[in-house]
Amino acid sequence: MDAPGDDRRWLLLTYRVPSKSSRARVAVWRDLRRLGALYLQQAVCVLPDVDDVRESLSAIRAKIAELDGTSFFAVLTDLEPSERQQLVDGFIAGSEKDYAEIVEECETKFFKEIEFERFRQNYTFEETEEIGQDLEKLRRWLAKVIARDWMSAPGRALAEAKVAECAVLLEDFENDVYQRSGQGEETE
Repeated sequence: MDAPGDDRRWLLLTYRVPSKSSRARVAVWRDLRRLGALYLQQAVCVLPDVDDVRESLSAIRAKIAELDGTSFFAVLTDLEPSERQQLVDGFIAGSEKDYAEIVEECETKFFKEIEFERFRQNYTFEETEEIGQDLEKLRRWLAKVIARDWMSAPGRALAEAKVAECAVLLEDFENDVYQRSGQGEETE
């Protein structure tokens, strides 16, 4: 959390992309969301001044220019404590939401997929491969959220535990597939 005397620096980006192409606007918005930007209003966002963010913002600004847009970049250093706290709270809320979505994905899709395949008796190596790919997507997603969780939002431990639970469920399913395929039988 921000301390009252926190001298954290914040990066402010405002931009305009020509309205003729909603695809261009959405592409810029996605890049900034992927980076972890906190939108204060449409086309105005803030990021903490941390490693790699400035470089990524430069690339996004270049993209905006390629799209015949304009951007303005500034470093915010002298904010009121309440303004700093508002930014911190906004980043925490965003990360909490991301962690909650990962937990939901585990519980409503991943867990249910394995349960459904067991119900169908679909014990195939192809199915374990497909579910394994889903687990890797969850792991990559979690890693991206952790990388942009600059304020240490609550929810990380639960999301990590749910992804770990997914791995255990997949391992158990794989063991069942192995056993049912005859591969698990010992030879004399």
